[in-house]
Amino acid sequence: MNYELGSPIVLLQPDYYIYIGWVIMVVLSAVALTVCWKAKRTWMKLATVLPLLLAWYVFIYGSYIGFYKFEVKHVELVFDDLPPAFDGYKIVQWSDAHVGTLTTERRKQILQTAVDSINAQGADMVAFTGDLQNKSSKEIAPFKKLLGSIKAKDGVFSVLGNHDYPMYYDDAEDDFERYADFGRRCSMDDDMGWRLLRNQHTFIRRGNDRIVIAGMENDGEGRFPELGDIQSTLWGLNTDEFVVMLEHDPSSWRRKILPHSHTQLTLSGHTHAMQFALFGLSPVSMKYKEAWGLYRIGQRAIYVSKGLSGVVPFRFGTPGEIVVITLHRNEK
Repeated sequence: MNYELGSPIVLLQPDYYIYIGWVIMVVLSAVALTVCWKAKRTWMKLATVLPLLLAWYVFIYGSYIGFYKFEVKHVELVFDDLPPAFDGYKIVQWSDAHVGTLTTERRKQILQTAVDSINAQGADMVAFTGDLQNKSSKEIAPFKKLLGSIKAKDGVFSVLGNHDYPMYYDDAEDDFERYADFGRRCSMDDDMGWRLLRNQHTFIRRGNDRIVIAGMENDGEGRFPELGDIQSTLWGLNTDEFVVMLEHDPSSWRRKILPHSHTQLTLSGHTHAMQFALFGLSPVSMKYKEAWGLYRIGQRAIYVSKGLSGVVPFRFGTPGEIVVITLHRNEK
């Protein structure tokens, strides 16, 4: 498959974003205090100081408290065509680990807590929906043992996110090194005991019943890799199969999955809920119709995870999450 690397996308080291944040806040404070000093009316002073205080609160909380918050969310989903033997089937979904950001002991604890929480659920299967790294497979190496300790009855299944492709490896000397690193990235799933699905599917069986676990390559828009092949992913399947689709970018749900398949449940990530929400509202909703959480159209559903980490170590109003999805059959 041709990835058309082009020029690599340059990412800063995670801590640099915090340093830049401090510089911006100091400059804003200097400007705001100057305006406040010259203002002669009380309402003008308040209109300057109060937004500044709010901005400081968001920055400090998001950088040093909110990024370390974590929640386990439980979702119950009912389908008419779920095979009877899979009534009560439990899937744990997590996404967007971005382990390249977990460079301090406190940040590493986020991943340890997530792994402990995943294993505590007693899941039938675990689904990881992409973006394990920021730039290269070197970031994953220190966490392989921990990630390999994730267990479920039917195993751990995964797909690639946009950051798992070589386009972000801006430190590589040439394209050959970037492609070689991409090969190492893909092989790490095997090393950890995960089943990486790349436009492929597999089956999980319970007696005479079965469901399909499918995984598409990242299928985004704009500068994100658009490599999902729905026909290859579901090749040979009948339309009466129950399909759980793993696909990193939720924009592909309306573009490819809904119109070109019968997939009942799609699990995605990618948006992080923008790692920012105020009063439950996030600007990411202006770009994605399915920005985060659960969406249903008839008997078809998508859950978009808020993810665990991010390239920028900041979260306000959108704590990291793992999602425990329990499937139920509608006996009525």
